[in-house]
Amino acid sequence: MEAFEFLARGAEAFIGLFNAGGKTFVGFVSGILPTLIVLLTAVYAIIELVGEQRVHRLARFAAGNVFTRYTVLPLLAMFFLTNPMAYTFGMFVEEKHKPAFYDSAVSLCHPITGLFPHCNPGELFVWLGVGTAITKLAEAGHAPFSVAKLALAYFIVGLFVNLLKGIVTEWLTGLIAKREGVTL
Repeated sequence: MEAFEFLARGAEAFIGLFNAGGKTFVGFVSGILPTLIVLLTAVYAIIELVGEQRVHRLARFAAGNVFTRYTVLPLLAMFFLTNPMAYTFGMFVEEKHKPAFYDSAVSLCHPITGLFPHCNPGELFVWLGVGTAITKLAEAGHAPFSVAKLALAYFIVGLFVNLLKGIVTEWLTGLIAKREGVTL
């Protein structure tokens, strides 16, 4: 009889796992998915209204100096193209800057998710976990800030870190290229 009870509990736990997954899915369908769909629709509408060529011109302009190359360009790439298509904006930077642009763009994947969840849906599980924890702390009266303030602070710090990483990666790329005798 104990073996039967053990198997029955195992079966309940097995189906319980899928029930929990279903509840999470329903939560996404009634929560974040409509937001993502509306955000993606709005971004595509902006691209259509502004024009793809103007977006490309703005990207070429942003690639022009070290500050905008590692802050504005990755932001535009993530906002308009989302992850992983954002890396294609590397076509607007010189060959010697491509490793640093990629490093900067990939580093922006998570910090941008709190404000613009359509940019990197793969990171939503992390952000939603953090947001849930902050919300529960706020409900208990222990959160020193709101989820929106955290998202904004995280985004600003992310852009600053992107700039630093871009500069350092650009420098390291030049150093390694020189050591290996590669002309960039």
